[in-house]
Amino acid sequence: MEIIKIVGISLTATFLAMILKEQKPNFAFLLVLFSGCMIFLFLVDKIYEIIAMIERIAANAKVNLVYVETILKIIGIAYIAEFAAQVTKDAGQGAIASKIELGGKIIILAMAIPILTVLIETIIKLIPN
Repeated sequence: MEIIKIVGISLTATFLAMILKEQKPNFAFLLVLFSGCMIFLFLVDKIYEIIAMIERIAANAKVNLVYVETILKIIGIAYIAEFAAQVTKDAGQGAIASKIELGGKIIILAMAIPILTVLIETIIKLIPN
């Protein structure tokens, strides 16, 4: 029931932030940032379990682990960029948040090029001459 803990932390932080926002908006933002980081740290164990499971499945399927690791890195970049963009939006910096999202997308595209190349080469080999 990890979701109960996550919701508990989130609701507590939300109510406290609403109260603090009136007198100390800086502390309210820090509380929201801290609670977001706590939730992320709480989920690190689950993320590790998921990564280990995907690597086991890939090893059993005899898939090249370089491709699996690249895909996992891409997923990690997407989550980190989204988290950073949300925190930045919470701080009232929407323009910077959109640049974080753009940067994440470009990095993901750059990392995906080798996988796309192999995929296209495989498809071309399957097409009869």
